[in-house]
Amino acid sequence: MRSYDSTARIYDARYGDEQEAKYRVALENVKPKGTVLDVGCGSGLFFSHIVDEAEAMVGVDSSQELLLEARKRALGLQNVHLVKADADHLPFSEDFFDVVFAFTVLQNMPKPVETLKELGRVAKPGAPVVVTGLRKVFSISALCDMIGNAGLHIVSIVDDALLKCYLVFTLKFSA
Repeated sequence: MRSYDSTARIYDARYGDEQEAKYRVALENVKPKGTVLDVGCGSGLFFSHIVDEAEAMVGVDSSQELLLEARKRALGLQNVHLVKADADHLPFSEDFFDVVFAFTVLQNMPKPVETLKELGRVAKPGAPVVVTGLRKVFSISALCDMIGNAGLHIVSIVDDALLKCYLVFTLKFSA
């Protein structure tokens, strides 16, 4: 959190192109609809890609400074809501979101399987849960094992070196 707080103002310049590439690939595979959760929303770069498609968009981050940047980006967007929270302890009801995205989150979490379980907890049964796993942190097999151990079903994986990560499309098992 401190690291992201200290780099909030330069986040977009540093990571914007990389994040935009992930968003593009994710949205080729999953259409945001209904109530959408963006865990680790950072400065809100993803908002403009889905705000017109979603009924409601909730961005969550643990960095206060990044949320301040996201608030600027969300000005005038009626259906975007921001929440300061830890990805392992999301303040939402079970089975609430129609789609969950978590870009560039798992490598920052102390127990990624617990994080994945929490993402699944707040997703509706059958909802897509899209996550990334940084290549230099996770092997593809370790990432797949973590996702399975979290109770999520892998639908597909994009393994593109240009993304610097694996982009994994999962579904929450029905209750």
